[in-house]
Amino acid sequence: MEGRRPDLIVGIDFGMTATGVSYANLSIGSESVRWVQKWPGRSQANENKVPTILVYPNHQQKPSSWGFLSETASEQNAADKEYKDWFKTFLDPARLAQKQAEDPVHSPSSLEEVERLYEDYHALLYKHIEFKLSLELFGIPWHSASVEFIFSVPTTWPPQIVERYRELVQRAGFAQCRNHTLSIGLTEAEAAAVHTSLEASGIFQEKDVLLVCDAGGGTTDLSVLEVSDTSTNALSLKQLDVVFGATIGSAAIDYDFESNARSRLELANLTAPLPMSPEQVAWEMMKSRDFQNTKCEHGGLDDAPKFSVPIPKLDPAYVNHTIGIEYGEMKFTREQLQALFDKQVQKLVGLIDTQLQNMQKKYPGHQVNHLILAGGLGHSPYVQDRLRARFVKGSGNPNATNIQVRVAPDPQLAVCKGLVGDRLRRLKVGKPVLNYRCCRASYGTICKELYNKDNPHHIGRSMYKDPMNGKLYVTQSIAWFIKKGRPVTSDEPITHSFHRKMSPGDPRRAFPTSIVESYADEPFLPHHMGAGDAHILCEIESDLSSADESKFKEKNRRFWSIGKHYFKIDYEVKVSIGPADVRFELWFNGQKLSKDQPIKVEWQIPQAIELPAPTEPVNCIQEMPDRDI
Repeated sequence: MEGRRPDLIVGIDFGMTATGVSYANLSIGSESVRWVQKWPGRSQANENKVPTILVYPNHQQKPSSWGFLSETASEQNAADKEYKDWFKTFLDPARLAQKQAEDPVHSPSSLEEVERLYEDYHALLYKHIEFKLSLELFGIPWHSASVEFIFSVPTTWPPQIVERYRELVQRAGFAQCRNHTLSIGLTEAEAAAVHTSLEASGIFQEKDVLLVCDAGGGTTDLSVLEVSDTSTNALSLKQLDVVFGATIGSAAIDYDFESNARSRLELANLTAPLPMSPEQVAWEMMKSRDFQNTKCEHGGLDDAPKFSVPIPKLDPAYVNHTIGIEYGEMKFTREQLQALFDKQVQKLVGLIDTQLQNMQKKYPGHQVNHLILAGGLGHSPYVQDRLRARFVKGSGNPNATNIQVRVAPDPQLAVCKGLVGDRLRRLKVGKPVLNYRCCRASYGTICKELYNKDNPHHIGRSMYKDPMNGKLYVTQSIAWFIKKGRPVTSDEPITHSFHRKMSPGDPRRAFPTSIVESYADEPFLPHHMGAGDAHILCEIESDLSSADESKFKEKNRRFWSIGKHYFKIDYEVKVSIGPADVRFELWFNGQKLSKDQPIKVEWQIPQAIELPAPTEPVNCIQEMPDRDI
């Protein structure tokens, strides 16, 4: 991304319930961060986001509508069409399997179906972005312009899912033009933190600690950062702890409301039959503007003690006082809606408490000064009031005694704006807002290790005698090249050295390597495969066919040498660990072998991983110099 200065930077926050798009049009000399407000189906109004919705005719592979166009009565209620929403989290196979077990009728049938939804939605999103923003470019057509598309991702996604998302988005149309690029920028909480630091830098002081909470429709992400460099106009942030998240969001409130309404309609149907399906009507009630507006205003100045939601297709004369139906509307109290919110608030408080406790253990002398709220759920007046009552008025956390709860500027747009703001900052001063982040996991390679009878980790392990040097090795050991919690930056790749032995005349030039991942804390990292939570993240293949063979080191070439004649090949793999993804580069003899991708990466399907309990560090890794791949 550091070559030609872009004409246009586009930040995309693909959300569970809605998607936001921000941009900076550098082709006109402007560095202002703006956002798309005109969407199909809402041309007469300004809307900050577009609903993440698709509608398909039955037995058809292409959608008939998306976004606001899918919210018309003809699309929502058509008997010959399928309405698809809330599918974001199901790109994670473990989350999809869980949903299929809980609700098989309303769940996507397969991961392939989820991927089709992703691709179709992003294809339509791309077409609208092209239509809207191509008109704003100055003196250059869309297909020739230098356009950077930057996407955010949830903290809960492992690198395999991030890579799959990247592939689906590109297949949908993004970055298919010669001068267009696509990148995964920041996690959602990081992007919200960057936006807040850029838009409200005056409220922060040197060494202030920020706990950023991006609570959206389907997921909530947390990130803890420390403020630095306030003496200049380029405020910087440093991450203090690993980002993490959970499935907490406003979509769960919608789901619980729908379930409550459906139960009441089913009871009413037993007393006096209704002219429609309780299941369909409850869903329409949840989607209605009456409920959605009431939900968004809950806890605000105009919050009424009672509210009602019209029941579609019901005769206005229909009355059932026992169920709470009067004149075709279902009645609710403020307390009933509050109970739906409280389920999510309790989970949110527990998540924040856990983060504060982790910080207390890691940095016992640090005080968290600001709790920054972003996202749709973070924008709720009721959620803000509950969190202030819990944390400002005394949470019992010794590292949050003077914490202030603040709302991010433009909380619903904080993520997509933060993506663009961070890129603009890098172009302006040469470095991002978030300089260093804590690595979310440990990464290593499977290797063989010189056998040592006194090493307890070698007892009972498989052994292998190297025919090249006659030495005995244990196999399936792990060499960790970056450990969880260590500071990393995308600007400074981690270099890992590899050594390969090859017989003369061996035509092989492509060498496979397994990249291993673990979420265990550093003292408890497993020493070898089969121990702890160590699992293969991906298989990489380093292609050295373009390397200068004269640089290979020849061993045992003399007739008096003991051992077989062989070549030793030393090369490096540089690993760039981004906010949510991992990238690889192949280097030999101090040079990058190709501008393309000389490393083939095959990502493994992620599995549900049970993290080891932090008890005794029985598998603590020791640095061993006698290792080989």
